[in-house]
Amino acid sequence: MRTLAGVEDEEKWLAEGIAGIQHNAFFMHRALDANNLREVLKYSALMLSELRTSKLSPQKYYDLYMRAFDQLRQLEIFFKDESRHGLPVVDLYELVQHAGNILPRMYLLCTVGSVYIKSKQAPSKDVLKDLVEMCRGVQHPIRGLFLRSYLAQVSRDKLPEIGSDYEGDANTVIDAVEFVLQNFTEMNKLWVRIQHQGPGTVREKQEKERNELRDLVGKNLHVLGQIEGVDLEMYKETVLPRVLEQVVNCKDKLAQYYLMECIIQVFPDEYHLQTLEALLAACTQLMPTVDTKIVLTQLMDRLSNYAASSPDVLHEFLQVEAFAKLSNAIGKVIDTQLEMPIVGAMTLFVSLLTFTLRVHPDRLDYVDQVLGACVVKLSSVPKLEDARAMKQVVALLSAPLEKYSDIVTALTLSNYPRVMDHLDDGTNKVMAMLIIQSIMKNDSCISTADKVEVLFELIKGLIKDLDGTNVEELDEEDFQEEQNSVARLIHMLDNEEPEEMLKIIYVVRKHLMTGGPQRLPFTVPPLVFSAVRLVRQLEAQGGDIAGEDVPATLRKIFQILNQTIEALSSVPCPELALRLYLQCAEAASDCDLEPVAYEFFTQAFILYEEEIADSKAQVTAIHLIVGTLQRINVFGVENRDTLTHKATGYSARLLKKPDQCRAVYACSHLFWVDDPEGIKDGERRALRIANAAQQMVNATRGSSGPVTLFVEILNKYLYFFEKGNPHITPSDIQSLIELINTEMLSDNGNTTIHSDPFFSSTLRYIRFQKQKGGLMGEKYDLIKL
Repeated sequence: MRTLAGVEDEEKWLAEGIAGIQHNAFFMHRALDANNLREVLKYSALMLSELRTSKLSPQKYYDLYMRAFDQLRQLEIFFKDESRHGLPVVDLYELVQHAGNILPRMYLLCTVGSVYIKSKQAPSKDVLKDLVEMCRGVQHPIRGLFLRSYLAQVSRDKLPEIGSDYEGDANTVIDAVEFVLQNFTEMNKLWVRIQHQGPGTVREKQEKERNELRDLVGKNLHVLGQIEGVDLEMYKETVLPRVLEQVVNCKDKLAQYYLMECIIQVFPDEYHLQTLEALLAACTQLMPTVDTKIVLTQLMDRLSNYAASSPDVLHEFLQVEAFAKLSNAIGKVIDTQLEMPIVGAMTLFVSLLTFTLRVHPDRLDYVDQVLGACVVKLSSVPKLEDARAMKQVVALLSAPLEKYSDIVTALTLSNYPRVMDHLDDGTNKVMAMLIIQSIMKNDSCISTADKVEVLFELIKGLIKDLDGTNVEELDEEDFQEEQNSVARLIHMLDNEEPEEMLKIIYVVRKHLMTGGPQRLPFTVPPLVFSAVRLVRQLEAQGGDIAGEDVPATLRKIFQILNQTIEALSSVPCPELALRLYLQCAEAASDCDLEPVAYEFFTQAFILYEEEIADSKAQVTAIHLIVGTLQRINVFGVENRDTLTHKATGYSARLLKKPDQCRAVYACSHLFWVDDPEGIKDGERRALRIANAAQQMVNATRGSSGPVTLFVEILNKYLYFFEKGNPHITPSDIQSLIELINTEMLSDNGNTTIHSDPFFSSTLRYIRFQKQKGGLMGEKYDLIKL
């Protein structure tokens, strides 16, 4: 690290140098004003002698150089005007070569040489060749580098390229290229040598300072890329080999990395494609410490963009076998650079895969080959723990999903799941979620059992515990989101062929049953509904289908459903299992399978009796049972009576009287369907339970509770009265209305009849029917309000 004293000394030396330049520039300008050539050369040489210092860092030397450069511009203007100094430019070119010190001599020679070329009294190529050769006399790294930078700057608009004012004979482009290449080679050598200046203890500082000077060297490559007339053949035969030779032979980490970066950025894409083999060969010869992955990544990015720019160029990639060459080069780099971290290798694979997907999207074998190479590299690592490498693997796996917008395509890649096997549990879940999101986003349908098998292997991190992970340790919200995603995914699995759909259900069930008690409540319901959908599909097609592998029969599907729901009921999750049993019973009823429907109802009743103890859950379950039983028409008299009386019995045994009342009058619909004679018993039983509820303590539910029940029963009476049930007479309805009025009047503090909104609405309905007329109006006229 530079000491404070060293910094102060450097500032002092810089100030002295600037003062020397300003002092001699003052006398030079006086001589310029007097058109005194001898004095101009004298003081300009003294001014430029300040650049001979070796005490300054590159940054400070640059400051000093720019002060001198500003004066050289004034000097060039003077040299152009022969009338001012009275000497032909040829003689002036010879005169300045007699300056005492080589560094001022070369700066003056380059300045006069620029004027000499402009005068066209000599071919540009001859003057430039002379200048570039004579600059070899300055071998100090920093002084020589800035001198050649000045030469490159003053000669840029004087190259003998095609179309310029200084164009020469047929070889004019070669001459321009040769000058730039020679200057580039010498500048690169000087730049590399800076690292050997000074003690090794300041190596880090030297590298930083060298890095600040890199653009001086790189400008030569920019000039090469802009020379008119440099076609592909010349680039391939002359320019690139000379540049790469310098890159490889310099054996310097900083120079190799920067120059390869310059080559990739400066020259046209089509040139890179046609010289790909040479570029990649150079990459494999770089120093092990060079970050080759960035170089290769930049190259592949440029080629990818070139391929995306026009479909017409894609055939060129096939002609040069770009993928094979890039794949081989990356393999060599990874194998030879043993110190390359795993994240570097993964970054290279991501870039190669991105290139492949953009250039050869139809070649899935290329994509799978890249994934296979990734598997080989990951297999050489005991365990992937680098978070950055893990991120790159996720990017690698995400690329095919984004490109093809169809998970089915990714499922055909044999190495895709093998790459996922190397992810840790957390990242595996992230990748699984990305796969599911891709399916949902693109509305993809997975329609074969084989692809479903591969898919569920990919997302196994979501459907079962990996490596003994405890579900209880997971964040509940994240866990629910994951399982809901799996549930949505199951609905995306479909096939119009019942036999294949049954195979899919078998595959899904096999994987889901390993999920454990926490996952089954999320994943079993969509599986059940998929199977029920298949049942209805089979029924619509006329029933069972005898397939070769797995015959799709209704009884077999219902058997699977029974086993699946039974697993859910043992979780335990009895309320959900009961709902699913009832769904299956209804589906069996639609298929005219009375024994199957009865079996599902039996399982639902067993669950109710043995597993559902919560009073609220019991109420919900009873209403579900009654509602389902009411919709089913498959049962014979005996089975229906058994189930109906069972449901009514459960209703009567509910804990709370109001719940009993509501459940029992709901059961009245069951009696009405098959045996209208029984409706009277059902309604009277509900009325009796309502009367019992009247005795409940008002402090707990309020006095409106029993009255509300009576009103509900009144509405039920009206329903059956309208349906023509002979056991519901106008006198029954009249009596119930009077009972409600009595109860409301007897309510403490309430002296207003019909203050209950529900009851008031019911009475308005009766009046409306009375006013409506017709047969219904005549029936309601018998009810006296």
